Amino acid sequence: MSKRHYEIVQWVNLHGRQTIQSLADEFKVSVQTIRADIRALAEQGLVLRSHGEVIPFPHRENISYDQRQIRNVSGKRHIAELCAAKITDYQSVFLGSGSTVAEVSRALMEHKGLQIMTSNLHAARHLCANSDCELTIAGGHVRKRDQDVIGGDAMRFFQRYRAEVGVVSVGSVDRQGRLYDYNDDEVMAREALISHCAYRILVIDSAKFDTESRCVWGQMSDYHCVIADKAPEAALLSRLLAAGVEVVYLKQGQALCTPNLVEA
Repeated sequence: MSKRHYEIVQWVNLHGRQTIQSLADEFKVSVQTIRADIRALAEQGLVLRSHGEVIPFPHRENISYDQRQIRNVSGKRHIAELCAAKITDYQSVFLGSGSTVAEVSRALMEHKGLQIMTSNLHAARHLCANSDCELTIAGGHVRKRDQDVIGGDAMRFFQRYRAEVGVVSVGSVDRQGRLYDYNDDEVMAREALISHCAYRILVIDSAKFDTESRCVWGQMSDYHCVIADKAPEAALLSRLLAAGVEVVYLKQGQALCTPNLVEA
């Protein structure tokens, strides 16, 4: 995200609905330039466009699953393919909530003998099509908008099991690698998930880079493997490398992984 894009999002979130002209005047660029900026930000799900105006997404809660699943679709599908390649047949796997993790579940259709435990109803629905998969889902209060189980019900679910691999996503990540989410219920479920698996994978699309939300939740360096559709900034990538984290990402259409930068 460029400095101007970041400042546009912050300005719209602070001041509310804005016209294209007012934003062009504020940032001292042409209307054509600001339209291109807003188009890019809208495609990332960071603002809304409506009849020549720009509207902030409400940040007290994450945007809905329906909005998130069309945000950076190609990036999430690449992430899912890279993640699926890290999981072998007959492994036990935790899958957390979110649209990126749901894409991972689609990419696991050809795997055999998996034992999947998840709080993500979208992932569960996809995996029902895999006849060679044992599937266990969390019970309890369903967050209808996102079709998942979070909070205490999900926490107790993941505490009851152990898995070889755990796959989660988060709301956003800042330039220092700190992870953020939108509420304590999401944090609670993910903490239980990563505490009860042997190998932790963080999947995160690049639209979530360089942003923050309300709840700080761990570091990227808490994970054995981070998978993204683009590389983090060089300074963050270096810190992850120093911490021994494997980072898998796309570069010019090829999958690369650190620390040895070997093509996957």
